[in-house]
Amino acid sequence: MKINQTQRIVLLSILTALTVVLGYIHVPTLTGFITLLDVGVFFTAFYLGAKEGAIVGGLSALLLDFLLGYPQWAFFSLLFHGLQGYAAGWSGKGRILGLFLASIAMVGGYFIASVFLYNVASALDGLAGNLIQNAVGIILGSILAAAMTKVRKVAV
Repeated sequence: MKINQTQRIVLLSILTALTVVLGYIHVPTLTGFITLLDVGVFFTAFYLGAKEGAIVGGLSALLLDFLLGYPQWAFFSLLFHGLQGYAAGWSGKGRILGLFLASIAMVGGYFIASVFLYNVASALDGLAGNLIQNAVGIILGSILAAAMTKVRKVAV
């Protein structure tokens, strides 16, 4: 199915809004909480591709930080989740490398940013939560993308 530029912008806007809503969902963990933002980022990347994953990942994380009152993280979130979405959208033989780089972009990026904004102890404290959030995003995002691909094939 071919979509025009207006339909593409509307689709990406809807996916960005839905990903922000997923980011509002906080799941408690032993070290704090994780959000489901990464589910939307990985779903978009798996279902639509690298560019779309970067757009939805970066914009949704940026918006979420402003909405939740964490403006000091907004630029970092734009960068890290944008890179995460872009790398996760790679397909074919690059898929495994893309998932690895997506994980490094988000987990490693926030670790380094935490060191600069706070200290190494704070960065280490957030490491486990970011790893869990990333893994949950990969798993649930891939399940949703596979389900949508099946639905799309049946509908056509």
